[in-house]
Amino acid sequence: MRHLRVLALLPFLILFTGCRSPYIEATVSNRTTQPLGLIEVAYPSASFGTQGLAPGADFHYRFKVLGSGDMKLTYTDSAHHEQKSQGPFLKEGAEGKITITISPEGTRWQSAFTSKP
Repeated sequence: MRHLRVLALLPFLILFTGCRSPYIEATVSNRTTQPLGLIEVAYPSASFGTQGLAPGADFHYRFKVLGSGDMKLTYTDSAHHEQKSQGPFLKEGAEGKITITISPEGTRWQSAFTSKP
């Protein structure tokens, strides 16, 4: 009888032991004094973005990495010029955080990734 109780609890134990997919938690920050438009962050197999980002604002997004390759940022500045920036290389299964900061001095990528087998 005791074995049946343990077996009944097994699905709940599996659920709470950390079974989850790895993901990247991304933040795009506008640290300029002007709004930015048409922001797109490309990563292996997909992309995300927003129509605009006000001065001082942040945009948050979580994604799963499928495939491997470089990240890229494209956005439109206040003078309506397209700007591009090359980001770090991602491997499939990577997880962690990345912050992309757009400032008058340029774009800075800060990342901390680990890879799952």
